[in-house]
Amino acid sequence: MSTRIAFLKGHGTENDFVIVPDPENALDLPPAAAAALCDRRAGIGGDGLLHVVRSAAHPEAAHMAAEAEWFMDYRNGDGSVAEMCGNGVRVFARYLQRAGHAVEGDLAVATRGGVKTVHLAKNGDVTVGMGRALLPEGDVEVSVGERSWPARNVNMGNPHAVAFVAGLDHAGDLYTAPPFRPATAYPDGVNVEFVVDRGPRHVAMRVHERGSGETRSCGTGACAVAVATARRDGVDPAVTGTPVTYTVDVPGGTLVITEHPDGEIEMTGPAVIVAEGEFDAEWLEGVLS
Repeated sequence: MSTRIAFLKGHGTENDFVIVPDPENALDLPPAAAAALCDRRAGIGGDGLLHVVRSAAHPEAAHMAAEAEWFMDYRNGDGSVAEMCGNGVRVFARYLQRAGHAVEGDLAVATRGGVKTVHLAKNGDVTVGMGRALLPEGDVEVSVGERSWPARNVNMGNPHAVAFVAGLDHAGDLYTAPPFRPATAYPDGVNVEFVVDRGPRHVAMRVHERGSGETRSCGTGACAVAVATARRDGVDPAVTGTPVTYTVDVPGGTLVITEHPDGEIEMTGPAVIVAEGEFDAEWLEGVLS
């Protein structure tokens, strides 16, 4: 008899994920397995995979077990490992709540980008403490076709290049990664955000996520955009001493990003579980053989 493996499907502002609960880290999920599960035609379909593991059971997270019981072992849609995913953390927390591992209020989640503090609100929104942004020095440029733009290099635990453009259609189809210069700026690839203004403290963006292509939303990307926009607007909270909040429209909805004077960044948005079921382990083994 074949083995059935439980999964769920969820999304945060339409950035969607396959969720595989595996508390004791008993499943072998190599990159090809993650990619197969995320395949939208031959698998379940998702921008990424949320592998739910107890921190103490995972060698990359055991050192965080005292701070956070659960580790978000995140994979991109192509199976590659990513340091962090802001929308993924919100959906991860929503799953833990649904499964009875968390309740309304504060929760710590271990990620490869460190331990993140999550708040599950009564109204259904989830707020994630995203840490501080790093702003590496040096000029960066991104291109689409014949157009090129200067970009702000922002690291949110994963790398971002934020370009301000006249229209979001200038980003092209975003199926392939926009070229960037210099190559040394992002040796492991980069998430590229294209940004337009919508109003005071209000912007909209499209994003190419490395390993996934264009996605409907990117939480770390929205944070990077807010940080880059605050510097452009001359309202760096570390300088003004006042928190700054930006509304960031993504194709899949809206995120609210606040940066505090100490550099800490909070992201608030929805997180929804839409389905749960089982997949056949023999199918996955067949894909990998």
